[in-house]
Amino acid sequence: MSDNKAAARQVGWFGGSFDPVHRAHLALAQAALTGLALDEVRWVVAGQPWQKAGRRMASGEDRAAMVRLMIEGPGGDARFVLDDRELRRAGPSYTLESVREYQQARPDDGLWLVLGQDQLAGLTSWHGWEELVERMGLAVAARAQDEVRAPAALLERPHRLVRLDMPVLQWSSTEARRLAAEGADARPVVGEAVAGYIARHRLYSES
Repeated sequence: MSDNKAAARQVGWFGGSFDPVHRAHLALAQAALTGLALDEVRWVVAGQPWQKAGRRMASGEDRAAMVRLMIEGPGGDARFVLDDRELRRAGPSYTLESVREYQQARPDDGLWLVLGQDQLAGLTSWHGWEELVERMGLAVAARAQDEVRAPAALLERPHRLVRLDMPVLQWSSTEARRLAAEGADARPVVGEAVAGYIARHRLYSES
């Protein structure tokens, strides 16, 4: 059976720079997997995140390696898949280009863009966002007491949006980089395997 004739699946599309990946990313992917009864969550590591142009980042190879450690470690799931297509493609990493490429190979799969409230707020600044919301649903993480607030331009267009209830999580990539730069223990934020990788490769170190 050829790939494009394979049985249709429900797939979460979880993109980001993952610089570095941390435990809140893992919690969000788990919430999407469970809340949407997904067959797969694809962790799409951005090669050249256009929204973060000018900021020094760990290499794509290092960021992908850390994602692999996270999704294959405690709390991971066999349905988590590392997707490195944007690392192999030159130029800015646009989600729409990656989704088009994926859907050429698997046109029958249902896709859900997994994102947080802050990303939803800026969605209408994304390259080709209008086409993107035609191609996939939006799965937005929000804390129990928070309302999901879609941009006005999005509300004016047909779209599918579901809410993923999430606890209050304080972990962030910014905090992980700060701890690493200070030589402090980043394990509470990124877990043991990723913290070990950061230390061995001296990522985010000032020296």
